[in-house]
Amino acid sequence: MSNWTRFPYSDSDYDFAGDALQTHWAELHTGDKEPFPSDETLQEAWRAFHRGDFEAAVELGDEAGIAGHAVANKATGIYATYLEENDSRKISLSKDAVARAERAIEALPDDANAHYFHAFNLGRYSQSISVVKALKQGVGGKIQTSLKRTLELQPDHAEAHTAMGMYHAEILDKVGKLIGSMTYGANANEALEHFEQSLKLTPRSPIAQMEFANGLYMLFGDDRYEEVSELYVKAAESTALDAMERLDVEAAAAELE
Repeated sequence: MSNWTRFPYSDSDYDFAGDALQTHWAELHTGDKEPFPSDETLQEAWRAFHRGDFEAAVELGDEAGIAGHAVANKATGIYATYLEENDSRKISLSKDAVARAERAIEALPDDANAHYFHAFNLGRYSQSISVVKALKQGVGGKIQTSLKRTLELQPDHAEAHTAMGMYHAEILDKVGKLIGSMTYGANANEALEHFEQSLKLTPRSPIAQMEFANGLYMLFGDDRYEEVSELYVKAAESTALDAMERLDVEAAAAELE
C-alpha cells in the first residue's frame, strides 16, 4: 500500500488525456517554461502531475531517466508542501529531489529547470528544518546560485522570480536587515522587483499572488496588510488550471478563514 497521500479533490477536473495536454501546455507551464516533451512516458508523467497523482508523476519521471527530472522534482516539491504531513518524510523527499536536481545540473547544465527545481526543493528542505538552521548549513547560497542561473538561462521564468523574491524576503525576516544584507545579499527592493516581475509574467497565478503576499508581510508586517489581504483574496478566488493550482487556491482560502 502506498504511503503517499492522495490528492483530496476530484482529479477528473484536471484530466489532460490525449491531445489535451499539448493543447493546454503553454497555459499550464507559463510559470516554469518547461518545454513540451516528445517522450510519451514524460507526457504521461506530466498528465499524472496535473491531475494530482504526484506519486505516479515521480515514478514515471524517474522511469524516463534524467530527462524526467523536472516533473519528478516538481511533483515531489508540491506534494511535500501540501500533502505530506510527516516532517521526517518531508525532509527525506526534499533531499531526494535535491539529489535528483544535482544529477540533472551535471548532465544538463543549460536546462533552466534543472537549476530551478534544485533551488525549489532546497527551499522546501530549508522550511522543513527551519530557515535559520538551513542558512547555517550553507543552503542559502546554493539557492541563490541556482536561482540566478535559472534566470540567466530563462529570464521569463516566473516561478524563479517568485522564489528569488522569497529568498530575499525570508532571509531579511529571519536574520534581520544588517546580517541579511551583509552576509546573504538580501535586499527588500530586489525582493519586490522579483515579485512584481512574476506577477507581470503570470498575472492570474495563485502562487505568485500568495508568495507576493507572504513576502510583503515578511518585509513590512502590518504596514501593508491591505495589499497582503487583497493578494490572498485574488489567489483564493482564482480558477485552478490543474491540481497544483487547486492546492494553491485552497491554501489561500484557508488563510482567509
